Amino acid sequence: MTATLIWILVALLAIGLYLSWTAGRLDRLHVRMDAARAALDAQLLRRASVAQELATSGVLDPAASIVLYEAAHAARQAEEEQREVAESELSQALRAVFEDPQQVEGVRAAPGGEDAARELAEAVRRVPMARRFHNDAVGAARRLREHRKVRWFRLAGHAPFPLAFEMDDEPPAALVERVS
Repeated sequence: MTATLIWILVALLAIGLYLSWTAGRLDRLHVRMDAARAALDAQLLRRASVAQELATSGVLDPAASIVLYEAAHAARQAEEEQREVAESELSQALRAVFEDPQQVEGVRAAPGGEDAARELAEAVRRVPMARRFHNDAVGAARRLREHRKVRWFRLAGHAPFPLAFEMDDEPPAALVERVS
């Protein structure tokens, strides 16, 4: 009788330790996901800021400046629910403005344009990486949260279900090629 009780207590202790370890792992994944989201937000803000700066610098033609400025402004001001759409529209505007290699050459030839073009190219290159890191963290957290033990014992607490950030982040080829 005593041996059975001891074995039951050992099993309950092992289960408790395993659930505690799983909850800790899930918490670390949520922290990683939050850090990746902050990095993604910083890169998106940097890209929009550089695009807005370039649009107001006078090195682009007026039509391109307006298109780029409005898309960058919309991306910076977008509410969370509209953020993916606004960022995708900024990517499309960047591709439209810099689809012609001559436009990139014109920017580079302007005073301070070489630095502006390089900074924009770096910003548009970093967004896909930051988004990939964020979405990888989201995927890992989602896979763990889908396990029965996590759902049954409510190890995720009241944390919202993680959502990936889906957007068009294809960089303008002419900009990335010419500045590299």
